[in-house]
Amino acid sequence: MENKIDPNKIVNNLKEVHDPEISINVLDLGLIYDIKIDDKNGWVTITHTLTSAWCGFADEIIENIRQAGFVPGVEHVDIITTFDPPFTMESVPEEVKMMMGW
Repeated sequence: MENKIDPNKIVNNLKEVHDPEISINVLDLGLIYDIKIDDKNGWVTITHTLTSAWCGFADEIIENIRQAGFVPGVEHVDIITTFDPPFTMESVPEEVKMMMGW
């Protein structure tokens, strides 16, 4: 029987990945668009965006997202960085906007 990759562990790890410029995690910012899990092959694909195409911390954030995908049962993590749709403040949940005073 194959091991099942726990998506909740990936989500919990992503909650620890913060945008260094604004100290909010990538999930709460709405930067994570999709998480696909292939239990059979031990692959995870995470599709995300950044707050800006010119983000000075892009490499660090992308690597931290990749590392967050490595949970028990995962052999490989693919990262897809996209700007379609681009990040906007509409991506940020209302409760996070309120917490940040936005």
